[in-house]
Amino acid sequence: MARATGDAVVVAEGLHKRFGSTQALAGLDLAVPAGTVYGLLGPNGAGKSTAVRIFATLTRPDAGRAFVAGHDVVREAVRVRHRIGLAGQYAALDEGLTGRENLQIFGRLFHLTRATAKRRADDLLTRFDLAHAADRLVRTYSGGMRRRLDLISSLIVSPAVLFLDEPTTGLDPRSRNEIWQTIRELVADGMTVLLTTQYLDEADQLAQHIAVVDHGRVVTSGSPDALKAQLGGRIDVVVRTPDELESTGAVLARLAGATPDVDPDRRLLSVPIGADTLTLPAVVRLLDQAGVDPQDVAVRRPTLDEVFLRLTGNPPDASRDGDGATLKETVG
Repeated sequence: MARATGDAVVVAEGLHKRFGSTQALAGLDLAVPAGTVYGLLGPNGAGKSTAVRIFATLTRPDAGRAFVAGHDVVREAVRVRHRIGLAGQYAALDEGLTGRENLQIFGRLFHLTRATAKRRADDLLTRFDLAHAADRLVRTYSGGMRRRLDLISSLIVSPAVLFLDEPTTGLDPRSRNEIWQTIRELVADGMTVLLTTQYLDEADQLAQHIAVVDHGRVVTSGSPDALKAQLGGRIDVVVRTPDELESTGAVLARLAGATPDVDPDRRLLSVPIGADTLTLPAVVRLLDQAGVDPQDVAVRRPTLDEVFLRLTGNPPDASRDGDGATLKETVG
């Protein structure tokens, strides 16, 4: 029986998973709103790919429950599989076949009739701008074309939920932008995408919601802007002469309640500010009132990279996960 999950189409409740002595998941809770891109971020070994494998019915949790489109991933695995698409870190394509033939084979594997599989393949190739290469061998495709074909192969049965594990790893910027545009089009049509990525700018560009995972748990979640706002920002002031560093530093200390960092060679002072403390016009006005005439003033907001590092203390490297296996190795 389908479980009522409100607006959430992917739900995790206290998921635990251990591989030998490695605790991959340690009580993961997650709720992915329908019709959005949900970014799952975390350092190497955080548990992201393990979570995706559980959602995709490839791995059973040791404890806790997970639901996709209202169905339990353990007790209703077949129903879940009919509602999802999955694209791993590497293109799962036969390079000795054409793009069209690859898609038709995927359709037949999903029990589509030969005619339906052909029609669906033609529709996807046209929609995602691969019709011109439909009858070329995949081995002649560029890296970006292969990733795009792999992604659309997961759409052969029009899934409600698409799991993307590192979809743009190793691609050049142009190819990455093409994949991003494909994802945006899918979500605009109502699909839900759960995305793991090691590129924080990718999550920033695509995701409406982000969960940061560390040591098998969600340590924080929210929109990219909300996560960045938690850290506040910095005021950067460049003075005209070294003689102004001390007086300007005193003004900034009063404004921000913290001692500024000073770079004498660059005549630069930087001081942290709270999330809702000051705007650029307010900073300029207060400096002017204090008789400070700086060469340059900027209020810098944190990047998603800075949020990530502050929360986890680790760089984003999701190529391997807590059980030491890539998603591709598990699938294939």
